[in-house]
Amino acid sequence: MRIRHLPDRLINQIAAGEVIERPAAAIKELVENSIDAGATRIEIDIRDGGKTYMSVSDNGYGMIREELIACLDRHATSKLPDDDLLNISHLGFRGEALPSIASVSRMNISTRSSETGDAWQISHENGNKSDPQPSSHPNGTKIEIFDLFHATPARLKFLKSDRSENMAIKEMIMRLAMVTPHIGYTLIFDGNKNLHLIPETSDQRLAELIGRNFSDNSLPIRALRENITLEGRISLPTFNKANSISQYLFVNGRAVKDRLLLGALKGAYSDVLARDRYPAAVLFLTLPGEDVDVNVHPAKAEVRFREAAHIRGLLVSTIRHALLEHGGRSGASINLNSPVFTANNQNETDRAIFQKLPHVVNYTQPSKHYYSSAPALAEKARPDYRPFYNEPSARPEAQVSETPKNDYPLGAARAQIHENYIISQTEDGMIIIDQHAAHERLVYEKFKTQINSRTIETQGLLTPEIVELDNFRAEELISRKDKLAAYGLEIDTFGQNAIAVSGIPALLGQRTDIKQLLLDMSDEISETEESEKLEERLLEILATRACHGSVRSGRRLNAEEMNYLLRDMERTPLSGQCNHGRPTYIKLSLSEIEKLFKRR
Repeated sequence: MRIRHLPDRLINQIAAGEVIERPAAAIKELVENSIDAGATRIEIDIRDGGKTYMSVSDNGYGMIREELIACLDRHATSKLPDDDLLNISHLGFRGEALPSIASVSRMNISTRSSETGDAWQISHENGNKSDPQPSSHPNGTKIEIFDLFHATPARLKFLKSDRSENMAIKEMIMRLAMVTPHIGYTLIFDGNKNLHLIPETSDQRLAELIGRNFSDNSLPIRALRENITLEGRISLPTFNKANSISQYLFVNGRAVKDRLLLGALKGAYSDVLARDRYPAAVLFLTLPGEDVDVNVHPAKAEVRFREAAHIRGLLVSTIRHALLEHGGRSGASINLNSPVFTANNQNETDRAIFQKLPHVVNYTQPSKHYYSSAPALAEKARPDYRPFYNEPSARPEAQVSETPKNDYPLGAARAQIHENYIISQTEDGMIIIDQHAAHERLVYEKFKTQINSRTIETQGLLTPEIVELDNFRAEELISRKDKLAAYGLEIDTFGQNAIAVSGIPALLGQRTDIKQLLLDMSDEISETEESEKLEERLLEILATRACHGSVRSGRRLNAEEMNYLLRDMERTPLSGQCNHGRPTYIKLSLSEIEKLFKRR
């Protein structure tokens, strides 16, 4: 076969296959053009899931006659004035969208230029565009698409149901609307208005699109490092999801699904969420155009950062800082509109519960591993410190001599029910504490403090435990012998395929499954190449296993033990949720109690 030049129509169809995979992709390109054109009002009309008809109308600055003719040619664009692909300041810039869409559909374009006041219209069908004709169109541009993929009918077979295609379009519009709250959007499906957004503030737009529930259970974040800005909202750990669908990420105003950012977001919550749970978040990252390449994916869904490690560090440290500052806040409260307790409505009193504490840390710069360095917590981490509520042999039998006061943030313990839940009385109501979840967090934070101060206490074994492993696992662990010793785990070789364990971190306790611990660590070492990520994972394994020694459900506590647990929670960062993102307490105000009994 001889090399030949492909016809323009086939070239456009190939480009359409990369850029226009479904109706939502076409709408995305058109709406981004409207945003770039300075529109403050955009209307999207969809019929039959976008298969038979789609239109996007805006009130932007429109096009003059010459631009209208050129817009249907490949690689004709107004968005690269300096021919600089390394400094892109517009959402659309390739000049492929309109000719690609037109090559697989029939298209009409009507526009009026704000510069000249003249209005024109043009059509495109079967690879041919008509001559521009005068029009009576108002200011802005309207693009109509008929019979998408009629020129490539095989593509229609891969489209989903009308409802699924509509949902994909709505999801895409919601993402664009989040980053452009100053623009009003109207979305119409088969003649019915499905979404109507007026220009508003960013917080109002997020509440309308994601729901008030997210707003009530999220924290604002903002960080500025050199010439990079990160801002948005992140959910409390107790407000989590089964997947990452509620994570909205934007880079320089562009909605992306970037693996680096998604991984950093998940890593930032590694201390407070189980590995199969995901936080909700809306994050806006702004940085100079020359520091990010948006031209690495046909649909511009991924980006490449010049300083990827710097970006990841900023995101992780900012989120962990925010979580630590609000660590005492639980996302759980009583929903009086439901017959059962839920974690949906956040009480204002609950939000401010830890503002009373004079010793809560106000972070200015997180440490290397982003662990807390609270003085009160560091004091509790002394090697000789043993909370008596965790030592059965040392449990005092006598009750406290003085009745605790109710003015502590978490009140005074009054009872234990079902041998797991502590009932505490506060000045304005009551709190129910899950003793196991609460102490799990306390032990975890104590372990992290020891790690941060490099004061991990090692408990020597009377007789070294011999663990047989395959040769590869044994070599991987021995090669990191010194690093593991810094974490309180002392190992050495014992023959060809075995390891002798002579010491373990004291917090792990006597009942630790040492062989499983080594296997878990070996798995992480073999799968993780970057030293910083590996260190985080090894510490997570150790800290999680340390929590197995926490106060268990079914353990009876006396009044002094219960109150000691509450005071320890008040000193400890992130005590509002356990390590898996579940709330450690729920609060019921006196007014809510009175409403339940219809006294108000």
